[in-house]
Amino acid sequence: MDFLLSEEQKALQKKAREFAIREVLPVARKYDESEEFPLPVIKKAWEENLLNLGIPKQYGGPGFGLVNSCIVVEEISSACPGIATSIFDNNLGAEPIVIGGNEEQKQRILSELVNEFKLIAFATSEPTMGSDVAGMKCKAEKDGDEYILNGNKFWITNGGYADYITVFATVDPEKKHKGIAAFIVDTKYEGVKLGKHIPKLGQRSSNTVSIGLKDVRIPKENVLAKPGRGFVLGMQTFAHTRPAIGAFAVGCARSAMEYSIDYAQKRETFGRPIGNYQVIQEKIANMYKDIEAARLLTYKAAWEADQGMDNNLSSAIAKAFASDVAMNVTTEAVQIFGGYGYLRTYPVEKLFRDAKLYQIYEGTSEIQRIVISRFVMKRYEHAMPYLGKKRT
Repeated sequence: MDFLLSEEQKALQKKAREFAIREVLPVARKYDESEEFPLPVIKKAWEENLLNLGIPKQYGGPGFGLVNSCIVVEEISSACPGIATSIFDNNLGAEPIVIGGNEEQKQRILSELVNEFKLIAFATSEPTMGSDVAGMKCKAEKDGDEYILNGNKFWITNGGYADYITVFATVDPEKKHKGIAAFIVDTKYEGVKLGKHIPKLGQRSSNTVSIGLKDVRIPKENVLAKPGRGFVLGMQTFAHTRPAIGAFAVGCARSAMEYSIDYAQKRETFGRPIGNYQVIQEKIANMYKDIEAARLLTYKAAWEADQGMDNNLSSAIAKAFASDVAMNVTTEAVQIFGGYGYLRTYPVEKLFRDAKLYQIYEGTSEIQRIVISRFVMKRYEHAMPYLGKKRT
């Protein structure tokens, strides 16, 4: 068991941190206030090979495992969680192709994403369906070797600027998960309508839109997963990308903690820095211990994925814990700053707004707890003797 980063990982961390400080941090407030899409920053990330981290080397990508990706995610999220979400949505959009695409699809789409500045989004959610993926209503009607898509998708990150979208739709809503298929949708296809940016509480620089699909014909070569297989592919994708949400949250929380330490050492009340008071020291100590724990859980979930193990449980734990840590730490950061923490003058109010999303997207914290509880109640192996007869 080794908790040390390799020299390669340290170099990657340094590169990502320098990029975050140089390219992301100076414009974070600007894009948050204007709610513009940070396209120039994302293009710079592509130029520095920080955009398509999970694309394998044989298709031109860096071929990073999930642990390495999480290292990069934390650093960029610490500068701006919203811009980080915009940058790393390409990983989410491409992951279904990495996992379930055939060789032709991988060569065609993944290579294009690496060699050209192209964005790819991911679409499972709908106006009336979020965490309940099996409840989707977007219809996929088979027509020979092709499919015709009709319906709407919602909460689509980068959707307004995407060149491709991996879309999940059902051949029959009554079949639930058994009816779900997946498709690679070129946004230039006739019938694809990209909605306007949806205003949000936080992560405002992350473009979020609805997608309308009206009689969109999907050619055979862009069918990613047949009915039934689509649901499995979606769940596999989330298991691979969910640890990165933990890394997003850790980066956001770490940044809030660092600002809090700096402020506590400089801000004086009653003749001395507030960092000298035990109540502030306790807050900062709790921040640090929780961030350390969240990072370790995130790395564990990412490591399991890199080893080819089933990380559904560990990713649920990491995502649920780290997202709560981000919310708690940013809340306490605002409290340490006092009235100034409530002003846009300082960065902690933005981090506070940005943090909330981690408890919601890619499966709410409540859904993660359902996953955890099902394991604990049904599959957990007891070390202690059972009280009376074991239930079967």
